[in-house]
Amino acid sequence: MCNEQISNLNSQISNLNSQSVLIDYQKATISQLDGKVILSDVDLQVGVGEFVYVIGRVGSGKSSLLKTLYQELYVDEAVEATVLGFDLLTIRRKEIPALRRQMGIVFQDFQLLADRTVRKNLEFVLKATDWRKADIAARVDEVLTDVGMVDKADVMPYELSGGEQQRVAIARAILNSPPLIVADEPTANLDAETAEGIMDLLRAISLKGTAVIMSTHNITLLDRYPGIVYKCADGKLEKQQPSETTNI
Repeated sequence: MCNEQISNLNSQISNLNSQSVLIDYQKATISQLDGKVILSDVDLQVGVGEFVYVIGRVGSGKSSLLKTLYQELYVDEAVEATVLGFDLLTIRRKEIPALRRQMGIVFQDFQLLADRTVRKNLEFVLKATDWRKADIAARVDEVLTDVGMVDKADVMPYELSGGEQQRVAIARAILNSPPLIVADEPTANLDAETAEGIMDLLRAISLKGTAVIMSTHNITLLDRYPGIVYKCADGKLEKQQPSETTNI
């Protein structure tokens, strides 16, 4: 990525910051690919730097909601459905890659490329987003340092623990300094101590101004890492008050 491209990206992020609201869903309906309605009348707003939880039982629609943000599933209808300045009701298929480039996505199962090292995994993303070859190595080292994994740069994913793989996945998500991180159950397969480390990392990213929206069924995290909480239940999404988050 050349200096002009970096400048353009920073300009886009600055514009998003000035807009304040990165995600705005009003009365949205979300369905599975077979047409079955999962959530209806969804109201969801996420602002710059906010830390947002989506909680609920397995199958309640948490992951489906997050998938609409990067257009793996679609919003069927809504009064408003915008993400990072893109109108999801009118977005064209060819515009979806541009939307996804403005966010970082962290998956429960990491989704690292198993046939290449940690460094090569991250280089692959930067090459795909048109970074200049001369800048790639320094950026990879920078994000791996941020997540405490620079000493594992030349290790294969299968040689890493689950927590280490998730740290690499987070490093991948922040490569392009996105204004928004979408994390689907990022601590689900991790032990308690490792999960806390991942939460510390996501919280630190949020405190630097990047909004984080994550799904979880581990409500014990909410006390230690406070945030805005939405709950999926009975086909609805409801914003919770602190006293309402003691159970799913």
